[in-house]
Amino acid sequence: MTLKSKNAVITGSTSGIGLAIARALAKEGANVVINGLGDAAEIEETRAAIESEFGVKALYSPANMLKADEIADMIHQAEKTLGSVDILVNNAGIQFVSPVEEFPIEKWDQILAINLSSAFHAIRAAVPGMKARRWGRIINTASAHSLVASPFKSAYVAAKHGIAGLTKTVALEVATHGITINCISPGYVWTPLVENQIPDTMKARGLTKEQVINDVLLEAQPTKQFVTVDQVAALAVFLCSDAASQMTGTNLSMDGGWTAK
Repeated sequence: MTLKSKNAVITGSTSGIGLAIARALAKEGANVVINGLGDAAEIEETRAAIESEFGVKALYSPANMLKADEIADMIHQAEKTLGSVDILVNNAGIQFVSPVEEFPIEKWDQILAINLSSAFHAIRAAVPGMKARRWGRIINTASAHSLVASPFKSAYVAAKHGIAGLTKTVALEVATHGITINCISPGYVWTPLVENQIPDTMKARGLTKEQVINDVLLEAQPTKQFVTVDQVAALAVFLCSDAASQMTGTNLSMDGGWTAK
């Protein structure tokens, strides 16, 4: 229970990586605010399960990551209800793939807003309270694409490179206030979103499931293994610990060797 009495806000946390991080922080004693899209009944079930399983407070915020005022209000409501926001995990993100000359302008704007600007708005709202308490942990879910590029992902790669730069800048600004901010940059993570893409890719490319996994999804990862959501969550918990108090402004790769090439 290393995070007992701490309060965390995790964006994009109704499933996948974000939910794994929320559950891992709750397991360590932190109260959590989850946020994201999904079926209302399923979200309530997820929220209630965190409370009952870990004995912490778990709240849900429907804040829209496209709207700066709703993001700031999510932070302020968490401070009001729980007493503080000690940990902020900016995890919300979307993807779209297209050649740059055909890339829909509205998709570019949406990806930059959700994958990059939402993190800025949340950090901007959370930092004053963290400074006042002289303790804070900010974790940004970046990507291997914060370090390298892939074709047809111009908005996503630009946003993730931006997250890396934002992380470094804020780290320098808050370094003397007991606040750390770091990126976690996973490669391909095994989530329902990835799993559900496999049948369509099999059909489109005329490949077997094994070929899709090894020759398409894991082609970039030398280990030929997916990162798991629990591995990402474990690193997030470590970054919140006292052992990581001198780690700030870093971009931590967890990509099976992808960016070593």
